[in-house]
Parts: sequence; structure tokens; C-alpha cells
Amino acid sequence: MSGGRLFVIAAPSGAGKTSLVRELLAREPNLRVCVSHTTRKQRPNEVDGRDYHFVTAAAFESLVAADGFLEWAKVFDNYYGTSRGALAAAFGAGHDVILEIDWQGARQVRERTQDPVTDQPGCTGIFILPPSRTALEARLRGRGTDDDAVIARRLADAVDDMTHHAEFDFVVVNDDFGQAVADLQAILAGRGDALRRGRRDLAPLLADLLAD
Repeated sequence: MSGGRLFVIAAPSGAGKTSLVRELLAREPNLRVCVSHTTRKQRPNEVDGRDYHFVTAAAFESLVAADGFLEWAKVFDNYYGTSRGALAAAFGAGHDVILEIDWQGARQVRERTQDPVTDQPGCTGIFILPPSRTALEARLRGRGTDDDAVIARRLADAVDDMTHHAEFDFVVVNDDFGQAVADLQAILAGRGDALRRGRRDLAPLLADLLAD
């Protein structure tokens, strides 16, 4: 891959990743998002080709067999994947690209973009955290699309997702939306050292988020 920088952004369900990325795209004219393919059912407010490329399981599996994805994973019983062709087109036009994927996909991207000489990944990883577990549950319930059983499953899966935050280069807390967007802009501009993973101020938050 050449022509631009690759940023991988992951988060637990309900952390506000999609809203943050949309605002970031509005503020950064050279930034593009590579729209994922999915077999998940399309929601009423979603647009095919903007939010996801909605495809059948058979179509998705055909693309997997043809090595058409840079990464793909099965999440919540549905497939998600990043098209190699779409990514190449964005880089060919000189754009920086964001991938909105889960930690499994991010791990694949790091491995598949790794420089064989330096062993450095060809991407920058950013993980988004909610400000508390209470806020995370409130955001999931606020969607009004899932019953209690589904919400309980999503919360459990979210805790598992958050255990992988240390696999990313940067961690941004989505407490104040405007500040979180500014933090993302700082990372893109190369001014994100204060947002590196492992910083001390994250310890109390992580203790709350990952508590049994």
C-alpha cells in the first residue's frame, strides 16, 4: 500500500466510534473511510455504500475465497470485512484512510501491513473507550433497537473487546465529544504523544470498565 497513511480505529459497541469518525471526516478533507462489507441486517437509518456494503453470506464468502479482503472477522454472528480494492483506490488517489473495525480485524491489518525489514506495522491503531461502564450501557439502551438479552450480550462482549485496548498505539476516551474529536485530530497530525496507550490516567477508568 502506498499514497497515504492508514489509521485503524476500534471500540466496543456503544463507545461512539461511528459518530466520532463522521465528525473527523468532516474536519479532515484528505481523510477517507474505507466502507466495510457486512452480512449484518441493514438498519432503517443506514444507507448501503455509506454505512456498510450490505451483502449476503454467500457473496461475502466468495470474496474471502478470492482473497478480496485485507481483513475480515465474524462478530455477533455476522461477517465484516475490508475490501482490498477499495483501500487501494483511496491510496491511489493520495488519501489517508480510516478503517472502522474491531480488534480482530485490527490485529489482521497490523500483521498484513507489517514491514518485512523493520517489523513495524503499516498502520496506526486507535482504540476508543467510553467514560464509564454506566455510560456504555446507557448508550446501548438508548438505541432502542435491542432487547435486554441482546444488550446483556453486547455489554459482555464490550468488556472482552476493551481487554484488547493495549494492542493499539493510542487510546481516546469519548467522554466529551468535542475533546475526543480534537484528540483524534491530534493523533492524525502527529501530536498525540499524550494519548499513547499505557498512560497512568487510564488506570482508574480501565479498572471500572473491566471489573467483573
